[in-house]
Amino acid sequence: MSADKRVVFRSRWLPWLLLAPQLAVIGAFFFWPAAQALLQSLQQSDAFGTSVEWVGLENFRNLWGDPLYLASFQTTAVFSVLVAGLGIGLSLLLAVFADRVVRGATFYRTLLIWPYAVAPAIAGVLWLFLFSPGMGVVSHALQALGVNWNHLLRGDHAMTLIVIAAVWKQISYNVLFFVAGLQSIPASLIEAAAIDGARPWRRFWTIQLPLLSPTTFFLLVVNIVYAFFDTFAIVDAATQGGPGKDTSILVYKVYHDGFKALDLGGSAAQSVVLMVIVVGLTVLQFRFVEKKVTY
Repeated sequence: MSADKRVVFRSRWLPWLLLAPQLAVIGAFFFWPAAQALLQSLQQSDAFGTSVEWVGLENFRNLWGDPLYLASFQTTAVFSVLVAGLGIGLSLLLAVFADRVVRGATFYRTLLIWPYAVAPAIAGVLWLFLFSPGMGVVSHALQALGVNWNHLLRGDHAMTLIVIAAVWKQISYNVLFFVAGLQSIPASLIEAAAIDGARPWRRFWTIQLPLLSPTTFFLLVVNIVYAFFDTFAIVDAATQGGPGKDTSILVYKVYHDGFKALDLGGSAAQSVVLMVIVVGLTVLQFRFVEKKVTY
């Protein structure tokens, strides 16, 4: 007897009808804006959109000749690697500790999940106040340790600030998945390794971590996309791309050039390049990184 169960629809239109709401949402909020951005990237218009001129690939050629835009690539690369690496590493550490809590486990896990409910802009403002050179608690503590903190003047300090805010905002999401992954590992495997004399670190490194590879791979993709797109509000609230352009990541430069500099065509071209980069990184991760994932 075959265990394969299939659902057969009597009407061939019913599956499309059930998919229609989701397809409408995807079309309205992804494909249509993407098509508009691609069209506008090939045009040049004034600030009010009253005069539109077809320029072809001129906007893209201007981007590759702009040193500030090329510098934002390096800024974004450093920022995304730090956010994804630190976010996943710290989340895994917290998830391991939370998984070992016996009493009050629900309470501790709830506290770890709370930061995810905070809006990105609020997270940026929160850490901005904590690191404020004049009245921030963290900046005063650093001053006592001999660190003259000032993210308004030093680019490395500003980068540290937005990385901390971005990691803190995303860490709850990562912890949630890691805790679920740890709980799905059969306890018999851990107990058998303990009976064989394997210490906790050895059990984690040889059993738990390999079995968490699907979760880690999923979070790697999600955190890279998060660093490229969802951190705009944090940068805008905390540093506004400064000092200078030291924290002007690609997604913030798209906003700055489009809404502040009013370069609509150039901004649209930047958004297309950003979308291609993220899609390319995602494909590369599924093409190469996924080979090391054990399902």
